[in-house]
Amino acid sequence: MKNKLRILAEQVLVALNILIVFLLIFTGKLAVPFWLQPIGRMHPLILHFPIVLLMLAVAMDIYRAANRNINSSTLYNNFSGFLLLSGALLTGITVIMGLFLSREEGYEGDTLSWHKWTGASVFFLASLIYFIRNKAWYKTPATWISAGLVALTLMATGHYGAVLTHGEDFIMQPVYANIQKPSVPVEQAIVYEHIVHPILEKKCTSCHNPNKLKGELALTDSMALAKGGKTGKLFVPGNPDISLLLERVHLPLEEKKHMPPDGKPQLTKEEIMLLTLWIREDAKFSQKLIDLPEDDSLRIVATAVLKPETNEEKYDFSPADEKTVAKLNNDYRTIAPVAKGSPALDVSIYNRDVYSTKQLDELGEIKKQVVSVNLNKLPVKDADLKSVSQFENLRRLDLNFTDVTEKGLDALTFLKHLHTLTLSGTKLSFNGLKEKVATLKNLKTLYVWNTGLTPGEIAQLKKDYKGISFIEGFKDDGKDTLKLNPPQVKNSEMVFASTTPVQLFHPVRGVEIRFTLDGTEPDSIHSPVFDNTTVIDKRTTVKAKAFKNGWYSSDVITFDFLRNSFVPDSAVLLKPLNSVHLAEGAKTFFNKKLGAIGANNPAWANFWAGVRNNDMDLVALFYKPITISSFGLHYMLEETTGIYPPELVEIWGGENESKLKLLATIKPPLPEKGGKPSLETLETLFKPQIVSHLKIIVKPHVEKERRFLVLVDEMFLN
Repeated sequence: MKNKLRILAEQVLVALNILIVFLLIFTGKLAVPFWLQPIGRMHPLILHFPIVLLMLAVAMDIYRAANRNINSSTLYNNFSGFLLLSGALLTGITVIMGLFLSREEGYEGDTLSWHKWTGASVFFLASLIYFIRNKAWYKTPATWISAGLVALTLMATGHYGAVLTHGEDFIMQPVYANIQKPSVPVEQAIVYEHIVHPILEKKCTSCHNPNKLKGELALTDSMALAKGGKTGKLFVPGNPDISLLLERVHLPLEEKKHMPPDGKPQLTKEEIMLLTLWIREDAKFSQKLIDLPEDDSLRIVATAVLKPETNEEKYDFSPADEKTVAKLNNDYRTIAPVAKGSPALDVSIYNRDVYSTKQLDELGEIKKQVVSVNLNKLPVKDADLKSVSQFENLRRLDLNFTDVTEKGLDALTFLKHLHTLTLSGTKLSFNGLKEKVATLKNLKTLYVWNTGLTPGEIAQLKKDYKGISFIEGFKDDGKDTLKLNPPQVKNSEMVFASTTPVQLFHPVRGVEIRFTLDGTEPDSIHSPVFDNTTVIDKRTTVKAKAFKNGWYSSDVITFDFLRNSFVPDSAVLLKPLNSVHLAEGAKTFFNKKLGAIGANNPAWANFWAGVRNNDMDLVALFYKPITISSFGLHYMLEETTGIYPPELVEIWGGENESKLKLLATIKPPLPEKGGKPSLETLETLFKPQIVSHLKIIVKPHVEKERRFLVLVDEMFLN
């Protein structure tokens, strides 16, 4: 370092020492203007630089003191001195930034004080070492002592900083989480202490504790919780609907006031339910769990938390052949193990338009391994249950919203392991069901909501069969405010040729569905009410939302309806697809099957065709010439996993392969860094052309030497 520059830097270092001493003494009176606050918030950004420089500099000083040859080297001395001076200056700047940041709302307490003084000590030590390092008495022992002091103060500063940012026990939390804690007997459990407080401690106290009072709110004990924070009381006992705690939890994740903040571990549905029920029960801090009625919702859910079911069911049969299971999986039937390493299989069948008992009869090779069958919302008849009866080890059967009646249950009599049967949404008679239930000897749970049975009849069944739990569904008595789930779409295909009706529904009776076709968010006042009369004739994005008095409205759901007027008579790919995303080859792009987000989800593996290492070159032939004027492409975007839009799409057309001309090109925008996964559609219009031969070239995005994956599930012509 040149002499003038070194002298200037040393003068700045002395000035920083004086300034920091002044700021430390008068921190309590320090008011940081808004335009200076961003400087303070850069404290976490640069603090790592001085740490590295200081540790490297003191290490070089130790080596210099121990080695006579190095000690006499002017170049070495100047370089190590430069590192130490740079580290000290950066440490001083970092300390000043930290002092500015500490004056913002939410930072106080002993931890902050320790972090402030240990951080300042690092700076003062670095400055002292720099000014004494060339003294004759600064020998090897002194360098070791200096290095040790710097290391200890750095570790202490880092520890207190981590506590401020992430909460206490941040470092050891993974270890503590895997240590089996002694369970609290239900008879001794206190609702707040053993149910509510652990939720707040796990998800909230890293930002709301005496050392880091965000919003002037602490959630570490009952007194602080009852006191509330800057915006007032955290909850209203007995009224969760107007309690600030739950309002913040239910805000959209992207909202600034959503709690916990985006990026922090979020509350689970079970945890939200427990907080809601506790507030509804007047948010008592000393109430015992067993003081609640046996059928109280809070007691039931809390008991399940304290005494989780951990006993995995044991099976006395061997696993099915993996190749056989793979062969039996198809677009409308999935077969998968009920748990990792389990020989038991779960079968789910989809699409009521293609359903037949053949889909059940074909499973004879794995009939011993099937323990769960899902036939939900399929046109299953009573006679079809004979095909179900072949699964001798069946435990769970889902017949919700099918066409079965209690008469068909005779076929299930010989299933000695059947313990859960769902018949919700079917047509049942009380007398018939009562007679059939008696023949199902091992039945433990029966779902009968929305079956036409009256509350009195269900009460009589509960009385007659005390060993069976009859699930009758949610009773809207006006006391519970729940959030509606989003509307659903009935359309079996979302890709159409000319026109298609929009078919939406909601499983909850009395729900009003409001929708838009222009991309705006539907509301309860201005948006039209869905009445099953909407017909679309072009690519359309339908947004819908469910409303009902006494319920929270649902989230907005989006459905993309895509038009494709022409399907080629023949299509072939000229280059190979990614080995993981083969789908149906060239047929993929015109089979009217749209995939969902999740490239590695096995359920969607047959929907996405992908390329990475080469272009996606598709040739399509039409036996009769067609006139096209537009082209579209439906693809997945998942920036975090390297699934990008195409770099370029070229559309070529003509009478034959030798007379192709470029009709259009599309260059989609790149995704935003950290953006959410989504499904996107590219579209381009061009002058009408008569073609018999089309060639589509999809080029993957390339950035330096990295090639990104492109996933396509459908293409559209006109």
